[in-house]
Amino acid sequence: MASILSLRSPSSLPLISSTISNPLFQSQSKFSSSFTSVPFTKLKSNYTRISPMFRPRVIFARAATGATESVTDYREDIGEILGDVSIFTASGERVQFSDLWDQNDGIAAVVLLRHFGCVCCWELAKALKEAKPRFDAAGVKLVAVGVGTPDKARILATRLPFPMECLYADPERKAYDVLGLYFGLGRTFFNPASAKVFSRFNELREATKNYTISATPEDRSSVLQQGGTFVFRGKKLLYGRKDEGTGDHPSLDDVINVCCKATVV
Repeated sequence: MASILSLRSPSSLPLISSTISNPLFQSQSKFSSSFTSVPFTKLKSNYTRISPMFRPRVIFARAATGATESVTDYREDIGEILGDVSIFTASGERVQFSDLWDQNDGIAAVVLLRHFGCVCCWELAKALKEAKPRFDAAGVKLVAVGVGTPDKARILATRLPFPMECLYADPERKAYDVLGLYFGLGRTFFNPASAKVFSRFNELREATKNYTISATPEDRSSVLQQGGTFVFRGKKLLYGRKDEGTGDHPSLDDVINVCCKATVV
């Protein structure tokens, strides 16, 4: 089983191709092409996971009462570690996470999308754009990060559209590694949580009216990266949720609820 699911094994590529061509993924419209049109023969084998040094001591980051699926194990200084990670603005400027919000007492909702060519991420980005006035009213900085280069981020920002001042690119998946987000073929296509996307067909169709697969990263292994959602107050993690599979996004109502309660603590 390990050899089947490993991207390092050439024998895995036919399995990927045959899996993608399964009728399950050939539902209507152009967003099925985001699964079927990616040239998986370009999958890279030099992917390295985060060092175990980041995982020794953990705490429980619990959201405010009433939120669901909000408990994730992280070490106490995860905000400090994440702060040192450098990413890019959609315009191409290199920035560090620690520069994105007030590290003493600022509230930030940090949403890590999959990649900029993922139709489920276009759906999530559209939902985030519509919820942005609620984040703004609560004094919360919205940070949306996607895998890919800044030019790929600009495609999503322009065509969706999405506010560029909230959008960041992490081409090397550094933040994803620090936060231990899931990666792999099994998580992307075979995890039961990925089936949730088929219950949101109308939302997907609406979000992808101007979709283009050209937003997909050149590093095709990036299509196997999953995302996650986090709320920080300064450097302190208040809420952490990893996406179990493709399109397994949390309720934004829950996330905003955590943010609002954090502002009155």
